[in-house]
Amino acid sequence: MSDLLKVENLSVRFEVKRGGGWNKKCYLYAVDDVSFTVKKGETLAIVGESGSGKTTAALAVARLVKAHSGTVALAGENILQKEAEDLRQTRQKVQFIFQDPYSSLNPRKRAEAIVREPLDSLSQKTEVEKAKIVDELFEAVGLRPEQQRLFPHQFSGGQRQRIGIARALATQPELIICDEPVSALDVAVQAQILNLLRKLQKNFGLTYLFISHDLGVVQHMSDSIAVMYMGRVVEHADRLSLFQTPRHPYTQALLSAVPTVDRAKRAQQKRILIPGDPPDPVNLPLGCRFANRCPVAEAICQTVEPELKSDANGHRTACHLV
Repeated sequence: MSDLLKVENLSVRFEVKRGGGWNKKCYLYAVDDVSFTVKKGETLAIVGESGSGKTTAALAVARLVKAHSGTVALAGENILQKEAEDLRQTRQKVQFIFQDPYSSLNPRKRAEAIVREPLDSLSQKTEVEKAKIVDELFEAVGLRPEQQRLFPHQFSGGQRQRIGIARALATQPELIICDEPVSALDVAVQAQILNLLRKLQKNFGLTYLFISHDLGVVQHMSDSIAVMYMGRVVEHADRLSLFQTPRHPYTQALLSAVPTVDRAKRAQQKRILIPGDPPDPVNLPLGCRFANRCPVAEAICQTVEPELKSDANGHRTACHLV
């Protein structure tokens, strides 16, 4: 399959106020020189702990936060350079499913108006065409036609997320960014929403950029996985390779914490604890950003930052010891 999304050397920085001099500017690089690709019809998951930069990277891809540098090519076109009408047309191709189904829906609008909203602002379709699309989307996400007249507070959490999914599908996007779409839901409802996303992907040929901290969810949803730590990708591989042969110590520690019901596997599984705290994001260390917490770090890790290198199978790792 061809690459639908190609992100190269993407950086996002925010100015922070620190003492120490007149007019001295300090920057926090939430995303620092990140590169990845997503093939058409597949799912790339970006995982990492809170503060790793995964959501900020997704927001930059969707042009919801400003990128400092790099390129984001959607079907070969750099969307970071688009403005005005060109950007409006691009927004039809990239849609977002937000994390919290409670705060991401306008409480004053009925469900039908919420789902129709992208069509009103981004398309030139007639009212009849819009009504037909809304009817089809409610059916596709498992909601009844009469529920179109209800307000968000009249739905359960899972139903609200279905409305959010229908809204994201309204403009027939090429890429859907899912920002932890099930983390605010009960476990049973999580499974329903994940199965719905997989079904919609198969039926409509969707491409997902899936943001999550839950590796159990990622294992169910993704085709490939990028692991982020302190704004950088430390490992990037296909799902089977990453779960079976994780190479970066950070990835190994994350996977050791994933619970399993398999007794044999649980008996063999050794929990790897990550001591200490992440470094100051404004004053990052010279070498590997994980070195001060890494159980196998050596002298070179403290002084030289590792490059993200690929093996013959495309498994990329940023670690001197691999």
